[in-house]
Amino acid sequence: MTFGFSVDELLPRARGGGVLKMGLAKLDEDEWLQPYPDLAAREAGFAAYPQGIQLSPEGEAPGAELAAMLGLSGGLPEAARTHHEDMCLLTLRDGDEQYRLVGAAVAWPSDWTPADKMGLPLRSLHAPIQGYEDQLASGVDHFMAKLKAGAIYGRCNWFIAATGERRWVAETPERAFAHVTPDNAGETLFVRSERQTLRRLPETGAILFTIGIYVSPLGELSADNQQRLAVAMQGLLEGEGERRGAQHYAHALIDFVQA
Repeated sequence: MTFGFSVDELLPRARGGGVLKMGLAKLDEDEWLQPYPDLAAREAGFAAYPQGIQLSPEGEAPGAELAAMLGLSGGLPEAARTHHEDMCLLTLRDGDEQYRLVGAAVAWPSDWTPADKMGLPLRSLHAPIQGYEDQLASGVDHFMAKLKAGAIYGRCNWFIAATGERRWVAETPERAFAHVTPDNAGETLFVRSERQTLRRLPETGAILFTIGIYVSPLGELSADNQQRLAVAMQGLLEGEGERRGAQHYAHALIDFVQA
């Protein structure tokens, strides 16, 4: 398996700081989506966050194509409710050079609001990400333009959060991590990983972007992964740590791992 379906499996391949890279790996069909989703959790997620479903008229045909491809009736919401992954659809309008978000079925967003992103092109979608325009935008645009139907690509990342909730709304770091100490970091720091895939739908040509959310307390990760995170903290503090709030938890994490 190229990627697994847990934080422990994803961390060795996941990006958590440094220069932005796509970091894509080609996946087989059986590596695309989590095989045994918790459907009760998915239903509860959408019930708690109904505004996570947003669909423009341009997204209806790709949504129906996706559902049929998965052996379902309906469209994008049905596809996302019956799988672990949140799902987004992107298409090109006439004259566009960048793909735009035309559909979203997102129960567990990582600090973003689907309604605010609908209709936006890729560069505007990623504008809050430090360094995206300079380091990654052109490469992403090129990849999306060349992506062939049938090919599946995946990547993963990680964040440190102060909550184990799958739907994550970030607080100010000063407040979120105020209770974290080296003694309790194993229970109060959570590692959040997004397992992302990209795939072009063959009939409509839309691109499906899936986001599988996995969250684990720091203390439940393998010793190797805890050490991996401790090493990564120094890079965060010297790089994009301010945006990630690393100065408010990094030293507690390092001290916990090294104790």
